[in-house]
Amino acid sequence: MESILKNKYYLYFTEFFAGMSVMAVELGASRLLAPYFSSSQIVWTIIIGTIMIAMALGNIWGGRSADKNPNPDRLYIRLIIAAIWIAAIPVVGKYIILAISAVLIMTVNNNFLILAGFVACMVIFVYPLFLLGTVTPSLVKYTVDSLDDSGKTVGTLGAFNTIGSIIGTFMPTFVTIPAVGTSITFLIFSGILLVLGLVYFMSKKTKGGACAIAIILFILCSILGHSGSFAFWENSLIYEGESIYNYLQVKETEDSVILSTNVLFGVQSIMKKDESLTGMYYDYALAAPLMAGMEGKEAGDILILGMGTGTYAKQCINYFENVSIEGVEIDQKITDLAGKYFALPDTVDVTTYDGRAYLQAVDKKYDVIMVDAYQDITIPFQMSSIEFFSMVKEHLKEDGVMVVNMNMHSEEEGNINEYLSDTIANVFDTVYTVDVRGSTNRELFAAQSGEILETLDEGIGHLSNGELADMMHHVSGELVKYEKGELLLTDDKAPVELLGMSVIDGLIQQEIGYYKQIFERDGIQGILNSM
Repeated sequence: MESILKNKYYLYFTEFFAGMSVMAVELGASRLLAPYFSSSQIVWTIIIGTIMIAMALGNIWGGRSADKNPNPDRLYIRLIIAAIWIAAIPVVGKYIILAISAVLIMTVNNNFLILAGFVACMVIFVYPLFLLGTVTPSLVKYTVDSLDDSGKTVGTLGAFNTIGSIIGTFMPTFVTIPAVGTSITFLIFSGILLVLGLVYFMSKKTKGGACAIAIILFILCSILGHSGSFAFWENSLIYEGESIYNYLQVKETEDSVILSTNVLFGVQSIMKKDESLTGMYYDYALAAPLMAGMEGKEAGDILILGMGTGTYAKQCINYFENVSIEGVEIDQKITDLAGKYFALPDTVDVTTYDGRAYLQAVDKKYDVIMVDAYQDITIPFQMSSIEFFSMVKEHLKEDGVMVVNMNMHSEEEGNINEYLSDTIANVFDTVYTVDVRGSTNRELFAAQSGEILETLDEGIGHLSNGELADMMHHVSGELVKYEKGELLLTDDKAPVELLGMSVIDGLIQQEIGYYKQIFERDGIQGILNSM
């Protein structure tokens, strides 16, 4: 056996770094897909399932290959190929995702997110992880000298793989992705695999041409893929980056600054440069302080669960006097952006925490609690259950009001908003909803008081801002009393991702229906001609 393999520790380190790279690629996969398909449990299930398939197939093939031809050259060539493939993901991965989405969106009617996510994972990640799956059975072949110590040797290999996997789990999430982004993370772990292969062949002084080509390809991928821009077609971004929880982009237009956590659609926060109403659901939610009678109070307390960059907080400060606002935002980087790009006042106290955990930690009662933690199908189930809304109720004053932004309106029976509304109506005595014009958002207002409409109308009469008064008159006229049903979400059972996915499928079909008809009639050329 070649000299470098006489020392089993090189083989153990190969196992260690292979295990580390598998987990790093898995976590990188979630960040690559999240801006396009969300980071829901559904997407994670697809990623984990796809990777397990690849690893299992790699284990089977790797074992048979090692038995048939136990030449270590074959293993380290596979490591180099896997390294270059992983290095190429930042360069071409986003284009593959968009191409797959474009094809499937025209050809499927249901389960678009599942199919698009699964196909993208299969195309982008299965092959390199299949190759990494061949590492363990191949190394067993090279390290087991006799049956007398086979258990010890295999156990040591397994330990090195597991320790590498542990480090590969924590390092991308807490170190590399927040510090340098997903693209550089792929390149870091690709580089580790490449070095393993190069060291092996350098020790043998063979495959010099192949090694040189691999180095050139890695350098090219590093140059072309290091930027990590997901929204590569955007030219108005003033910030694009990643946090532990989110992909983040800040876009500036002529009259607004906008935060989004999704490449393709969605506005999570907005700042109007003239401090006018946003034209979005935040304006409708301003009815909550009026319903709670804050126009007639000397001071009021507002809690926002899902602070974002503070759109609602700033509006409440602009339109209501003597309000004390607390915000809870799980993503510290979003809070940092709020101060840098969205002019969030220092007087607003923002806590970096999970919304439900925050309620468990405080005893204070509020006039208004806004729940704004839902984005596309990424709905935290722990903030959608009857137990959570009961906790919100306990933190409201006697005449307090909860307002919930539900962002996936659908007329389909048994949709996610119906589940949320039924759940809330089984906790609160009075529930009203209103649809937001020109969007898929619906605002829900809940209270114990049965007189919130009268209090709202009375408060509107005291408003000095004409624009806000007109908006509130519109909200008052569109409010619909909600009668509770039996569709409940609980901590034990809250299938929010599946319910949300069903709505997303419907919304996608509505949006692309026109182009789908053209595609079915005239094909791709017809779509190109219509644009």
